[in-house]
Amino acid sequence: LILFLLIWVWTFLGTTDHANWITENVLTMVFIGGLIITYRRFRFSDLSYTLMFVYILLHIYGAMYTYAENPLGYWLQEQFHGDRNHYDRIVHFSFGLLLAYPMRDYFMNHFKWPNWVCWVLPVEITLSFSGAYELIEWAVADVFFPAQGAAYLGSQGDIWDAQKDMGLAFSGAVLAMVVAS
Repeated sequence: LILFLLIWVWTFLGTTDHANWITENVLTMVFIGGLIITYRRFRFSDLSYTLMFVYILLHIYGAMYTYAENPLGYWLQEQFHGDRNHYDRIVHFSFGLLLAYPMRDYFMNHFKWPNWVCWVLPVEITLSFSGAYELIEWAVADVFFPAQGAAYLGSQGDIWDAQKDMGLAFSGAVLAMVVAS
């Protein structure tokens, strides 16, 4: 938790767009708060906490620069001669890949549900959360913070950006469940 807080502060101090950083990190604050509040009632496995930590680091690093302007994404774009910064796509894929296992961990060890339910439900939840996130992202960008809208969305002119993001999260979750089986 201390390491996360240090990195989180570093990303805040290093960002050039504090309004976007705050907007991007609202859900991060809710997620971390939820983990802290529920820690005594349910403890995830060390692997689950590690996967969640890596995902959150990817997210806050993206928020530091905005997803569309992320240096790692530019480096990848240059290396693979791409036409866009794919950092946001990496994080959407990682959403499924890195968070499906902790969901499975929770369903197996807290609810003691059958293995097939613990395999299918994280994939379904990932797709549902991904779709809901895209709707929230649109509302935040278009309705609540139109000045930060373009930076927050990071669609980079791709009209299918939301669908691709959802597909990548879904694919990451399926891969995680296949590997975990």
